[in-house]
Amino acid sequence: MEGLVKMIAEMGLPFAYDHFAEGESPEPPFLCYLLPGSDNFAADGKVYHKGASVHLEIYTDKKDPELEEQVEDVLDAYEVFYNKSETWISSERLYEVLYIFGWEA
Repeated sequence: MEGLVKMIAEMGLPFAYDHFAEGESPEPPFLCYLLPGSDNFAADGKVYHKGASVHLEIYTDKKDPELEEQVEDVLDAYEVFYNKSETWISSERLYEVLYIFGWEA
């Protein structure tokens, strides 16, 4: 997953796997990523090619289309096919923009 971390670092935002330790979260915007499951390819009844499902989350305190474009430019440069969704987390007073994509292990 070294290549995944390299790609995320190119997005130019603070980031952590899953979450920042309590009290260490930076001011928004920031990124979190996690690998909630596999995205394997099967052939002949076994895993032929291993992959991971990736969730990349941008947290901002206001809607920021330019920042989203910056992140998407990096994903596009790596030729990553992604799906995107957005939600407001009222308890945190933050927007979460979620990108879901597969990554070769």
